[in-house]
Amino acid sequence: MARKMLIDGEVNQTNQVEEEAHFDFDLFVIGAGSGGVRAARFSANYGAKVGICELPFHPISSEVIGGVGGTCVIRGCVPKKILVYGANFGGEIEDARNYGWEVNEKVDFNWKKLLQKKTDEIIRLNGIYKRLLSNAGVKLYEGEGKIVGPNEVEVTQLDGTKLRYSAKHILIATGSRAQRPAIPGQELAITSDEALSLEDLPKRVVVFGGGYIAVEFASIWRGMGATVDLFFRKELPLRGFDDEMRAVVARNLEGRGINLHPRSNLIELTKTEKGIKIYTDHKEELLADVVLFATGRAPNTKRLNLEAVGVELDNVGAVKVDEYSRTNIPTIWAVGDVTNRMNLTPVALMEGTCFAKTVFAGQPTKPDYNHIPCAVFRYLLLDFLGLFIFFHNIIFVLC
Repeated sequence: MARKMLIDGEVNQTNQVEEEAHFDFDLFVIGAGSGGVRAARFSANYGAKVGICELPFHPISSEVIGGVGGTCVIRGCVPKKILVYGANFGGEIEDARNYGWEVNEKVDFNWKKLLQKKTDEIIRLNGIYKRLLSNAGVKLYEGEGKIVGPNEVEVTQLDGTKLRYSAKHILIATGSRAQRPAIPGQELAITSDEALSLEDLPKRVVVFGGGYIAVEFASIWRGMGATVDLFFRKELPLRGFDDEMRAVVARNLEGRGINLHPRSNLIELTKTEKGIKIYTDHKEELLADVVLFATGRAPNTKRLNLEAVGVELDNVGAVKVDEYSRTNIPTIWAVGDVTNRMNLTPVALMEGTCFAKTVFAGQPTKPDYNHIPCAVFRYLLLDFLGLFIFFHNIIFVLC
C-alpha cells in the first residue's frame, strides 16, 4: 500500500514510481536537539526508518561541536536553572538568621563545585537523549550534516570521513546560535554558552541585553556576590512582556543591587591590565572581569548547503516553511529555532510531533501557536525577607 504524505495541504497518495524508489532512510534529521529528537522518535514509532546526525558533545557550541540534546539541555534552560538555584541559596541563608538559624558569619561558596555538578547533569542528560533515540530504533551518526540534494545528505564524521545517505524526507532541526554585536573588541565578550562554563566566578560583570537571558544571568551573578551592570537599549528590560511587570522587575533588579543602564549601548571593548574596559554611547567607562552579550540568536543555517539545494531562507537566514513545516522543496522540512517562528523548547517539541503525524501517520497537523506560555527564571527582593520567586508571564512549562 502506498504511504500517505502531505501534498499542497491535503493528504494524497504519492506517485507509484516515487514509492518504488529505494532510499536508505524514510527520514533523515540534521540536528538532535529537542525538536529533532522528538520528530525522529515519533516518526520511528509510526514505522519510519530514521537516521539522525549531531555534532560531538561539548558544553560550549561552535560550528563543529554541539551534542545530542541541543541548546536547552546542554547550554540553555537546564544548566541555567541549576545556576539559578545555586544563586538562590545565598539569600536563603541570610533569611535563615531571621528565623533562628545560627549561621556562621563567613559562608563559603565553591563555584567550581557547582559548575562540575552542572556538567555532570548535562552529560547525564546527553546520555539519556541518546538512549531515547536508540530505544526508538533511530540510527545516530556523530558528525556534521549538510544537504546535497532533495533526497540526499552528507555526514562528515569525526575522523573526516564523509558518508552519504538518501532519504525520502529530510528534516532540518539545527536550532540557533548566540550572536555578538559588531562592535570593536567584541571578541573580548562571551555569550550565554561560555557564561555557563566560566572557570572562575567573576567579581565584576557587565551584561549587554534586555531580554530574559540577560536578566537571568544578571540575577545569577548578583546572587553569587558579583557587582553587575545591566545595559539595555529600551527604557525597561524584558521587551514583549507585560509593561507593568517589566517595571516591577526593573525596580526589584535595582533592589537586589544590580546597576541598570536603560537606553544605553556598548560601543567598544578594550583589554587592559585591570580587566575589560567598556565604552558606552553615553560616554560611560567601566571595568569588568566578564562582559556578556545577550543580544539575540540567529538561525543555524550557514553550513547546511541550503542555497545550493534551493531551500529558501528569509532575511535573517531562517528556513522558510509553510504551516506544516515544509520548505519550498517538497522533500525537505524544518522545525524549531532554525525556522525563527516561536523560539521555545516546548514549541520545537510540538512542531516535531506535528511533523511526524503529518508525514508518517497520515494525520496532517499544523502547529498551534496560540496561548504559548513563557517565563523568566530569576529571584526578586520583594520585601525584607528577600523571598525567592519565579516571575511568570502566564505559567512555566518545564523544558
